[in-house]
Formats: sequence, C-alpha cells, structure tokens
Amino acid sequence: MNRLMRRPLRRLALATTALLLLTAGLARADDPVGRYDVEGTNPGGGSAYTGSVTVEKTGETYRVVWVVGNTRYIGTGIGNDKFISVSYRSGDQTGLALYGEDGDDWVGVWTYAGGTRVGAERWRRR
Repeated sequence: MNRLMRRPLRRLALATTALLLLTAGLARADDPVGRYDVEGTNPGGGSAYTGSVTVEKTGETYRVVWVVGNTRYIGTGIGNDKFISVSYRSGDQTGLALYGEDGDDWVGVWTYAGGTRVGAERWRRR
C-alpha cells in the first residue's frame, strides 16, 4: 500500500476510534449517579457500618456524599460506568476509595490517608 493511501486509512481509523470512545461514554453516562444504601467494614477487618451514599454528576467529576451514623463524608470522584475513584474528607480525616460496577450496585475498597489497611464497602441502589 502506498503512502497516499495510508494517510486516509489512518485518519479513518483515528476518527472511528474517537467515535467509539465518545459513544461508549454516552451509553450509560448517568452511572454511577444515584442514591444508595451503604454497608461496609472498617480497615483491617474492623467493625461493620451502614448508612447512605448519594452520587451526583458535576461536570466531568462526581460529588459523592456518605452519611454514616452522625458523620458526613464529602468526596470528589472520577470514573465512568465501570469504575469510580473518590477522594473524600470529613473534618480532619481524608481518604481514598475505589469502586467497580456490580450490576446496579457498586463494590469497592477504601482507606484513610496514610493508611496501611483497607476497608470494604458495597453501595446498593435504592
């Protein structure tokens, strides 16, 4: 194949790839947006807890708010319809969480900043 034919094919391949990436993101663009019941365990196999989680789309990021007992955690997340990673804060506590899609639910792990162990968490869509 000569050089003149390769350029249009290369452009077509790039355009096709860009279109596929764009439309794949639109297929389920609202996930993980929603309200959830949350259940989890603290790092290192610690105590169990329950509460609620709300996820809202904020431009290219997500606002994630947990309410567990009397404590409210507010986070900023990035991700898509398959995963979401969230940095969160409550008072002087900060941490990181990572979740994967599991049907309508989300399952993940989390830790405090500077932590050496992880907790587990499941969000069940309401």
